[in-house]
Amino acid sequence: MEGNFNIQEFIKISQMLHSVTKLDIRLNDQNTKTIYQLTNYSIPAVLHQREPEYAQINDVLQHHDSNHYYHYMNPYGLEYIAAGIWLDHAFNGSILIGPFISSLSVLDLIKDIISKNNLPIGERKQLEQFYQSLPILSDAEYKHMGELLVQLCVHTYTNAKPISSDILKPVLKPDLQEMSIEENNQMIEHRYEHQNKLMDAITRGDKAALNHLFNPMTDLVAFSDRVPGSPIRSSKNIGFVFNTLCRVAAERAGVHSVYLHNISERFAILIERTTNLPHLKKLFVLMANEYCELVAAFSTGHYSPLVKNAVDYILLNLGGSLTLQQIAGQIHANPSHLSRKFKEDTSMTITEYINRKRVEEAKLYLQKGNRSITDVAFMVGFNDLNYFSKVFKKFTALTPSQYLKRKSV
Repeated sequence: MEGNFNIQEFIKISQMLHSVTKLDIRLNDQNTKTIYQLTNYSIPAVLHQREPEYAQINDVLQHHDSNHYYHYMNPYGLEYIAAGIWLDHAFNGSILIGPFISSLSVLDLIKDIISKNNLPIGERKQLEQFYQSLPILSDAEYKHMGELLVQLCVHTYTNAKPISSDILKPVLKPDLQEMSIEENNQMIEHRYEHQNKLMDAITRGDKAALNHLFNPMTDLVAFSDRVPGSPIRSSKNIGFVFNTLCRVAAERAGVHSVYLHNISERFAILIERTTNLPHLKKLFVLMANEYCELVAAFSTGHYSPLVKNAVDYILLNLGGSLTLQQIAGQIHANPSHLSRKFKEDTSMTITEYINRKRVEEAKLYLQKGNRSITDVAFMVGFNDLNYFSKVFKKFTALTPSQYLKRKSV
């Protein structure tokens, strides 16, 4: 590829596309080797199958004229736009944009993907965070992106030169500057006061208190309007700090680092992709609420270290085989001691806790309605359908069939 044309031109095109779209960009040669890439998204390990995908994309592009682009969707619902790089009618490689998604039903998409591809249900929360971080493009948006990519790939690159206007610097009078500094100090004190209250609310998983605090808290984004030069950049920086504070607050509540990593990474991407202050304010509220929900669902801070480790292991491996002996072995504990301590901390035996969590997962898949009761039972870790029905009725007062009928009414 290097001997045929100037790769630096296509690297420049890749950089421009990444800067404008905020999407991952990959420049692949005709043998599917990635020569250059710019990425924001870390694809979960369970979804990795890149090399076969690149080969398929290049194969499709080679069998079409140079004015075609390829809208590709893989088995996990991840979508890409690709166009070929041609020289003298010979295929030399491709530029790939994505992943993105075009479905607004993100959570339903997760359930479909786990079901169809037999992925472990313990990965559901991480997958939710990943898919929710992806851009959702309309039909018009990804079609225009494909058309733009073709134009950039088939036309000769032109090195653009900027023309800049004179920059007028604001003049601030000394008395106004002194007043501005005083107001700024008050704003900082106000922000830290609310920050501590807000972190406490997240650590408690108290959404009511959280949203009560957010009326004054969101107004603090306006502080960035008074920073000369780039208010949106200043607001994003505040957002990154706020993301860290939320993560620390949830960590105090004992939420496992796997869940924290995924939600933190997702919101870092969403903050960077936001283009205006109103959207950023809404994102702050959403971010704090989702951290609060994470605490409510996965907090183990009120458990002893031994039970916390056991609960974390159970939640991350819910769809697999789980026995007292196995869990104790994984966390290096004495089975008898673990059993006693678990009942003491949770008021449940380990088996009862596992069954309760599995039924909660089963309800999510049954609500979707596209899998049989038998399939759902096996997905959430039950190997006996009769036992699944018995356990399900114990926690819901309904058999799985009755639950399905009630939800379909």
